[in-house]
Amino acid sequence: MIEPADRRVADVMSTPVVTVERNDKLAIGDGLMKQERIRHLPVLDEDGRLCGIVSQRDLFRGALLRALGFGSRAEQHLLDSDVIKQAMHSRVLTTTPETPLREAAALMLENKVGCLPVLDGDRLAGILTEADFVRQFAGR
Repeated sequence: MIEPADRRVADVMSTPVVTVERNDKLAIGDGLMKQERIRHLPVLDEDGRLCGIVSQRDLFRGALLRALGFGSRAEQHLLDSDVIKQAMHSRVLTTTPETPLREAAALMLENKVGCLPVLDGDRLAGILTEADFVRQFAGR
C-alpha cells in the first residue's frame, strides 16, 4: 500500500475525463453535467488541447434567470443559444500525474478551486476533484 505522503495525483485522479469543446452549446455542457453527475468540464480546442474549464456554477446563471422570474424558457434559450467559450474560464490551474497529492491539494485550497485538470505534456490525462479526495477517505 502506498503511504499517504507518497501518493501522487495519478493515484487518485479520475479517468476518463468528460470534456466539451469551446464551440459546443451550453446545453450540451449542462446535459453532460447532469447525466454524469459531475460539476466541472474541461474545455478542449479544435486540436484537442485544454483551453478552459466550465463549472456547474458557470451554468448556474441560467437558473438565476428563472429565479428572477424569467422562467424556464429563458433559461433554456440561454443554454441553447450561448456556447461554452462564453461561460468558460480560460485561466486554468493544472497539475501533472506525478505531482505529490499533498501539493495538488494545497494548490486547490489556496486558489479555492474544486478541480485540477491533469496534463501529461499537452494531453489531458485525468481530472483531480474534491470528490476524488472524499473517495480516498471513504476507501473506494
